[in-house]
Amino acid sequence: MKKVNTVNHLQGNLRQRLEEQGIRLTRRRKAILKALADESDKHLSAEDLYLKVKETEGDIGLATVYRTLDLFVTAGIIHAADFGDGYKRFEVVADPTPHHHHHLLCLCCGRIIEFSQDLLENLEEKVALKTGFQIVNHSLRFYGFCTECQCKLTEEQAPNPAN
Repeated sequence: MKKVNTVNHLQGNLRQRLEEQGIRLTRRRKAILKALADESDKHLSAEDLYLKVKETEGDIGLATVYRTLDLFVTAGIIHAADFGDGYKRFEVVADPTPHHHHHLLCLCCGRIIEFSQDLLENLEEKVALKTGFQIVNHSLRFYGFCTECQCKLTEEQAPNPAN
């Protein structure tokens, strides 16, 4: 029940932010917004969202999903990220105030894990002071193996006692 309440609250917050910007919420936009809120802990591609929304909105087209995602990015309620896998991935911007979170990308299963500790704040300040560059944002990604894949890799490398 807690996840449902959280999703409903998030969806309401995103709707309000769109309405404050004068963005009309059509039936299809509402369906895409709901799918984003339902999966707010994931980094979905346009194709992922299209397949999810198509379950309830059978007549939606992929082009509509792309246009809506572009609109939502411009409105600041979602963020687009490229993790080097050939797809643009989208994540909900639950809090419009700037904050930094970073990503851990598993090279084995493709899982994307977020962490919120900002390790670069001091570095940002030093770079800005040294260069005069006004930094407004940054992105940090670590590539490696998640705990599940580490276990699988260890099992595969372990000698087989049956041999």
